[in-house]
Amino acid sequence: MQFGKDMVLRLLVVDDSVEAAEAIVSGLRNSGIAVRPSRPEKEDELAELVQQQTFELVLAAHGARSVPLDRVMAVVDASGKDLPVLVVHETIDAAKLLEVAQVGARAVVLRDRVEHVQAVVRAEWSDLESRRALRRLKGQVRETERRCDALIDSSRDPIAYIHEGMHIRANAAYLEMFGFDSFEDIEGMSLLDLVAPAQVAAFKTLLKQLSKGETAPPRYETQARALDGSQFPAVMEFTPASYEGETCLQLILRKQDADPALAREVEELRQRDQVTGLLNRATFLRALEAAVADTAQNATPHALLLIEPDHYAQLMQDIGLDAADELIAAVAKRLQSSVGSDDVLARFGEHQFAVLSRNSDHAHSIALAEQIRAAFAGDVLELGERSLNATVSVGGVQVGEKIASISAILGRANQCVLSTIGVGGNRIELFDPGAVDRVEQERIAAWVARIREALDTDRFLMHFQPLVNLHGEPGEMYEAFLRMQGDPGELVQPLTFLQIAEEHGLMWEIDRWVVGRALQVIADRQRAGTRTTLLVKITQMSLQDDTLAQHIQEQVARTGADGSLLVLELPESKVFTHLRAAQAFQAAVAKSGVRIGLEQFGAGLNSFQLLTHFDAQYLKIDRGYMQDLPTSAEHQARVREIAAKARELGKQTIAEFVQDAASMTILFSAGIDYAQGHFLAPASADMDYEF
Repeated sequence: MQFGKDMVLRLLVVDDSVEAAEAIVSGLRNSGIAVRPSRPEKEDELAELVQQQTFELVLAAHGARSVPLDRVMAVVDASGKDLPVLVVHETIDAAKLLEVAQVGARAVVLRDRVEHVQAVVRAEWSDLESRRALRRLKGQVRETERRCDALIDSSRDPIAYIHEGMHIRANAAYLEMFGFDSFEDIEGMSLLDLVAPAQVAAFKTLLKQLSKGETAPPRYETQARALDGSQFPAVMEFTPASYEGETCLQLILRKQDADPALAREVEELRQRDQVTGLLNRATFLRALEAAVADTAQNATPHALLLIEPDHYAQLMQDIGLDAADELIAAVAKRLQSSVGSDDVLARFGEHQFAVLSRNSDHAHSIALAEQIRAAFAGDVLELGERSLNATVSVGGVQVGEKIASISAILGRANQCVLSTIGVGGNRIELFDPGAVDRVEQERIAAWVARIREALDTDRFLMHFQPLVNLHGEPGEMYEAFLRMQGDPGELVQPLTFLQIAEEHGLMWEIDRWVVGRALQVIADRQRAGTRTTLLVKITQMSLQDDTLAQHIQEQVARTGADGSLLVLELPESKVFTHLRAAQAFQAAVAKSGVRIGLEQFGAGLNSFQLLTHFDAQYLKIDRGYMQDLPTSAEHQARVREIAAKARELGKQTIAEFVQDAASMTILFSAGIDYAQGHFLAPASADMDYEF
C-alpha cells in the first residue's frame, strides 16, 4: 500500500519518556510518514482520546508506568474499535513474543531499530486500511446485492441460481415459465427435473463439467419440461455467480422459437453491432470478464487494445455526418484484416473499437498494436467514392495479476488511448504493470540528470512570498521558494524533484545554491537602500556537513550582505533528531549573524521542550493547525497556546498557509507576529509587496 502526503497516521504513543516518544515519531516522519501524535499521561486521558477521536495505531512501551500495558489493552478492547496495539521493547526474545500475543497486541517493535519500527508500522497501517476497505466493500456489496435482487425479481427474463445442481433462487418469470406458484415449490429441486427425459444424460454431463470449474458454454440448447409435463425448446445461459456467500451459477433460460435456426440467427444478431457486424459492447465485456477471471486464477496473460480514429471531429466535418456509418464500417473492415483469427474484435463505443488478444504476452501485444496502427497509416481508407488518409490511436493494457480488475483495465486503457490522441495520434501506448518498476527507475535517472544539469548551468531560480507583520511593525520580510527552469516558459515545482535530489545526495549542493542566491538578493537590496529579511529552507543533510557554515561566511564576505537578514529554516523534527549537529551548526552560522527558524513547529509531542536546548528566533506554526482554523476550536486553542508561550520566551511566531479573512482575525487576536499565505499574496518572481 502506498501512503501519500494526504494520508495522516494518527498515532497514540504511551510512553513515560517524552524524548523517547518524540524519537519514534521523528523516525516515522523521516521515513515520509505524516504523523499526528498524541501522548496520554494517564489512563483516563487515554480512554477519552480513544473514545472521542479516531486513531490508526497505538504504540505502547512495555514498561510504561503512566499507563501499564494491561490497562492500555483493556481500554482499547472496551472501545470496541479496530485499533491495533504495537508493543515497544528494547530487545526481543521468545517469552516477550508470547506475552505480546497473549495480551492481544498485534506486534512488537524494537525501540532502537528505527527501520524495524517503520516497517512494522507501515505493515500494520496497511493491514488496518485493508480491513477498513473490506468493511466498506462488504457494505457496498450488500447494497448492490439488494438492488440486484430487486432487479432480478422485476426482470422479464427467467432467472434462477443453481448450487450443486439445485435451485436456491428463482424469479417470478422463471416460476411462471415452468408453472410454479411460488419459490417454495421449486426450492431444492434439481435442475435435471426441469429437463426433458431424452436430454437428461447430456445435461448430466454438462453439470459435471461445470462442477469441476470448467467454463460454461455461452449458450446451451435443450428441451425443458414444465410442471404439467409439457416440453418446449429452450436456451440456457450460465454465468458464474455467488448468492448469499455461496458460489453458484446464474441461469437465464429462454424459450426457443419453433425454428432453431431462426432462434440462433436472432441470438447472433443480438450480439452484433448492426453497422459493422462486429461484436457489440455487452458481448465483448463478457469475453473480457472471462479473460480477466482466467488471469486472476491461472496468471494467463491477455491484452486489451482500444482503437480510435484520429481527429474524428475533423473527419466528420470533411465527410459529413450522413457518412459517419460508412467511416465506422470502413474502419471496422480494416481492423478485421489487421487482427488475428483468435482475437476478439468489437465496436466498443460510437467511434471506438476494442480488441481482446488472448494468451498474449507483452511482446505480442506491442506487435499487434503496431500492426493495427501501421495498417491505417500505410494505406488510404476507402469510403465508397471517397478516399481518406485516416490514422488511428491505439491504447491498451497488458492484463496481468497486478491489474486483474475490469474497471482498472478499462480505465487504464482509456487513459492510454486518450494520451496518444492528445499528442497528435498515430501512436500506440500500452500499459504493462510488470514494466512499471523499470519505467520508474528510468524516470528517476532522467530527473537526477536534469537536476545535475540545473546545478551546473544555473537553471534554478527563486520566487518570493511576503510575510506580513500583524502588529504594524516596519520592515520587509519574504520567504524564498526554490524553482527549477524547465523548457522555455516552464517552471518545475520543488515537490517534483526535491525528494529525488535528497535520495541521490544532491541536496547539499542545492542548499548551497539557495543560501548563496539568498545572500546575493539581500546584498542587492541593501545597495538599493532596502533592508529585507529573507527566510530560506535548508535540509538536515547540511547539518551534518560543516562546509555550509563556511560557505555562508565566504558568501557574506563576497556579497557584503548583512548576515542577520538571513533566516535559515529547519523542520522541528529534523532538529530534534539531529540536535547536537543543529546546535553546532547554529553556533557556526551565528558568527556571520545568520539566524535560525523552526518550521512545522507544534507538530511534535513537546515542541517547547526543544527550545530549552535550541535557540530558534522564529517559530513557524505547523500548517496542519491552519486547516479549518475558523471552525476548529482545538486548532484555535493550540495556536493561542503556542503564541503565548513564544511571547514568554521572546520568540517570534509565523502562521503560514493563511487562506481567509476569518483566519487573519483569529491570528491577530491570538498574538501571532507574522502571517503568510495566498490570502495575502502568492509567491512570485518579484519582491514588490507594499508592506
